[in-house]
Amino acid sequence: MWEYLVPVLAVVFVLGVAINIHEFGHFIVAKFFGMRVEAYSFFGLGPRIWGFKRGHTDYRISAIPLGAYVKLYGDEATASLEGGESEGEKVPDEELYELRPRWQKFFVMLGGPFMNILLALSIPFGAAMIYGIPSMPAPIVGMVAPGGAADQAGIKPGDRIIGVDTVKNPTWEQVRDNIAISPDRELPLKVDRGGQQIDLTVKPTAESIGGNRIGDIGMVPDAGVEPVQATSIVEGSPAQQAGLEPGDKVIAFNGKSVRNSQELTLQIRENKDAPAKLTIERNGERKEIDIAARQDSDGIFRIGVGFGAAVITTRVPTGVLGAANYAYQANMRVLVMTGKVFGQLFSGQRSVQDAGIAGPVGIVRTIASATEGGDTLAKLMSLLAAISLSLGIFNLLPIPLLDGGQIMVLGIEKVMSWFGATLSLAIKEKIQLAGLAFILFLMVFVTYMDISKLF
Repeated sequence: MWEYLVPVLAVVFVLGVAINIHEFGHFIVAKFFGMRVEAYSFFGLGPRIWGFKRGHTDYRISAIPLGAYVKLYGDEATASLEGGESEGEKVPDEELYELRPRWQKFFVMLGGPFMNILLALSIPFGAAMIYGIPSMPAPIVGMVAPGGAADQAGIKPGDRIIGVDTVKNPTWEQVRDNIAISPDRELPLKVDRGGQQIDLTVKPTAESIGGNRIGDIGMVPDAGVEPVQATSIVEGSPAQQAGLEPGDKVIAFNGKSVRNSQELTLQIRENKDAPAKLTIERNGERKEIDIAARQDSDGIFRIGVGFGAAVITTRVPTGVLGAANYAYQANMRVLVMTGKVFGQLFSGQRSVQDAGIAGPVGIVRTIASATEGGDTLAKLMSLLAAISLSLGIFNLLPIPLLDGGQIMVLGIEKVMSWFGATLSLAIKEKIQLAGLAFILFLMVFVTYMDISKLF
């Protein structure tokens, strides 16, 4: 029972917080300017099924479990979508949204996306302040898989990557990201080898992960020498059948010394299901264990063991400025990579199916999968930050019905006012209906894409 309830609660938590913080942004700015708020549905759209009233605002739960909304007096363009009901009392003109100056309406519309972006920044900022900033390995190649894309491109262990695509002096994270979004596409790479700069071209191999094509070239960073210790053994796995136990230290694989857990993982994957020997140390005594990896459903060969060094991330304590810079860089990284993916999409280098666009089904599936394994809270908070950022940026697009569309209409009204003209309510409603049609089409399209990935 609990294993089914946790994913549901995770989805409610992530989507509930991301959507509510957006609507709270509209709500708090409207309240700040003294606008009267008719209803604040913090769960659901449409008719009210439960709630309570404080002042002039009805705080409610609504019938259709698809988001949340804030209904302002005098904002009738979306009333039919929100299920708001106007009261019979006369509302003072100064409290009506429609009669407020355009600059105040602009800030009300901007309040939602602003809160989403603020939340996206706050999560990595808080994590950095509490736990420190994760230290990334230097962009130095530690191991290259024989026959892999990196090996075919001429990349050697010890090479320092000083350029990938258009990025100069990248971090290892930037190298990994650019490779991931370039499956089956030639990617320029520049390395420093013994003081000599060499231009290379690598073509990442496509791997399907969660229905999305991700590029991989078969190399890992030089993590230095670190102990490799088994921390968990999967029930029924090759590791358990071979007699491996938690606490065993792995010394060598097929007679070759193991420097770190990344190197061992890559050796296991490249050896596939061929018989192998693990040299381990248990209670001060060395032993050799015969083992053969098994191919999982995702096509990757594993022996079913978790290595402690593979999941330990070194974090460096930081101050407010360092945490703020880390939060900014983390969000910019998401935006830059998203921009590159869409650039590939519009240039024809990537198909729509491979663009990684997720609709409701895909988002729910991603959130639910985050509850599997360890560090559930950390993964959910990371997803919350990414979804909140996406929601904030998406709502700023100049599409009718979205906040960006409302801001666009305000701009059109301002320009028309210079010539003594105005937009009638009928035209505004037609604009909103056009936006609704577009959003519904987009929802149907991305939902179809989500479902197609399942098969």
